[in-house]
Amino acid sequence: MAKDGHKYIFVLGGVMSGVGKGVVTSSVGLLLQQKGYPVNLVKIDPYLNVDAGTMNPTEHGEVFVLRSGMETDQDMGNYERFLNRDLTNADYMTSGMVYQSVIERERSLGYGGKCVEAIPHVRDEILRRIEEAATYNGSRVSVIEIGGTIGDFQNALFIEAARILKMKYPDDVLFVMVSYLPTPGTLGEMKTKPTQTAVRDLNSYGVQPDFIIARSKEPVDEKRKEKIAIWCNVRKDRIISAPDISSIYEAPLNFEKDKLGDAMLDALKLPEKKKASLAAWKKFALAAVDTKAPEVSIAIVGKYFDTGDFMLSDAYLSVIEAIKFSAAKLGRRPKITWINSKQIEKGGAKAIAELKKYQGIIVPGGFGESGIEGKIKTIQYAREHKIPYFGLCYGMQLMVIEYARNVLGLRNAHTTEIQKNSEDPVVDVMFEQKKHLADNKYGGTMRLGAYPAYLKKGTMARGAYKKELVEERHRHRYEINPSYIKQLEAAGLVFSGTSPDGILMEIAELPRKVHPFMLGTQFHPELQARPLDPHPLFTEFLKAAIAQKKKR
Repeated sequence: MAKDGHKYIFVLGGVMSGVGKGVVTSSVGLLLQQKGYPVNLVKIDPYLNVDAGTMNPTEHGEVFVLRSGMETDQDMGNYERFLNRDLTNADYMTSGMVYQSVIERERSLGYGGKCVEAIPHVRDEILRRIEEAATYNGSRVSVIEIGGTIGDFQNALFIEAARILKMKYPDDVLFVMVSYLPTPGTLGEMKTKPTQTAVRDLNSYGVQPDFIIARSKEPVDEKRKEKIAIWCNVRKDRIISAPDISSIYEAPLNFEKDKLGDAMLDALKLPEKKKASLAAWKKFALAAVDTKAPEVSIAIVGKYFDTGDFMLSDAYLSVIEAIKFSAAKLGRRPKITWINSKQIEKGGAKAIAELKKYQGIIVPGGFGESGIEGKIKTIQYAREHKIPYFGLCYGMQLMVIEYARNVLGLRNAHTTEIQKNSEDPVVDVMFEQKKHLADNKYGGTMRLGAYPAYLKKGTMARGAYKKELVEERHRHRYEINPSYIKQLEAAGLVFSGTSPDGILMEIAELPRKVHPFMLGTQFHPELQARPLDPHPLFTEFLKAAIAQKKKR
C-alpha cells in the first residue's frame, strides 16, 4: 500500500476551524525541504464537492487554480508559495473525488460484483490516492493536511485511513495536531482543557498525536506544556508553541527556533541531510513585516466581501499575498483597503472621489452582475485621474468595456455574461464555452490552467516580463470579442499579450505616455506570485504606484 520506507506526516486540527493547519503543513514542508528531503504536500477536503470551483467565495474563500487547471482550496496556494514550486492534481483530494472514483469503479464492475462499502472500499481509495501522490511526486516525505476539525463526521474516514497506515507502518507515520489554547478575558489564564478534549476525541478514532502545535495569543509557558504532556500523553519537547504572529511567513522561522524539523526527522528515524538554510526566507519575512518601510496605499475594489458583519478578504487571498511579495521586494509596506464595489454604486460621486487618496487601484476577478457598474466607474476614475490601475481577469474585461463606452463612444458596450443581447458585446462568451452553458455544465468547464501568451515589443508587459513568451493560469468563460479589436486599437488601447494564434487577447494596456500604469490581464497573475519570486506585473504596478506618490 505505502511505498517502502516512505514517510507520512498527517496534520489535523483540534478545538476549532481556522486554527492554522494549512500554515503548519506549509511550514513543515518548507523545513523538511530545506533539510534536503523531497516533500509533497496533500490537502484533503472533506466536502462532497468534487472540487472547489463551484463554491461561493464569500462562503469558502478563494478558489486556487493549479497549473493543470484543477480548481482547489486556497491552502494549495499557500503550499505552492512556501515550497516555491507548482503542485499537481495528485496533491488534492476531496470526499467528492473519492466517492466519484469508487462509484465509477462500481458501475464498471471494478469490484467484481461485491457489496461496495465505506470500509474497506472508500478507505482504500483514500489510501491509494495518498500513495499515488507520493509516487507521482517522487518524494521522500508526504505532509497531508486533513481538513475540518477532529470530531467532525465528514473527515472520520480520512482519519481512519491514516490510522490504518500508522498500524501497518508504525515507524513511518506521524500525527501532528494543531490545537488552540484560549485565554478568556475574564479569567486571564491560558486554558488547556479544550486541547485535552480534542486529543481524547482523536484517541477515540484510535489515533494518538505525536506532536501538538499549540496555537495561542501568547507563547505557551512551561507549566502549560507540562500539563498538556501529562494529560495528552505527548512528550513535552514535542509540544510546540505557536503564538500569534504578524505574518504567516514567520511561522517556519519560529518552528525552526524550536527545532521542529529536527524533532520530526528524529521521530521518523531519518538522518539529518543538512541544516535548514532559511536565510532568503528570513530576509523576505522581515521585509514583509517591516513597520518602518514607507507605505504604499492600494485599494482593492471587489464584491466578494459580504459575510454578515465581516469583510472576507480571503476571497482575494492570492492577490493580497502577491502585493505583499512585490512590496517587500521594493522595500515598501502595503496599506491595503478593501472597497465593496456595491458601495461605490450607492455612494455616487462622493464615493468615487474617495479613490483619489490611493496610489494604486486593483479590480480583481469575479463573476456576475452585482457591483459591476461600481467597478466600471472605478476604472473610469483611475483612467481619467492617472491613478495606476491593475485589472485581473474580470478586471481586464471591465477595463475594456469602460474604454469602449467612454473613449470609443459605444455607450451600450457590455459583456454578454450580464447582457445576453447586448448591442455592443465587447466581451463575449468563448466559442467552446457556449455548449457548456447550454447544458448547465459549470463545474470544471471554464478555460482553466496554464496557457502561453506572446508579448509585443515596446509594451509595459514585455518590459515587465523581459521575455517574449510567458505562461499564466486562467479561470474564465468570456473573452474580448475579436470583432471589436481593431476599433479598440484604433482608439488607443494596446493588446500587448495574445494567445499564440492571435485570437485571444491576454493583456490590454495603455501606453505609458498616456497613463502611468493602466493594464489588465485575462489570466490571474496572482496565482504564480511567490515570496521569493514576486510576479513582475505586480512589481511594475507597485513601482508605478510608488512613483505616483512622488508626483503628488
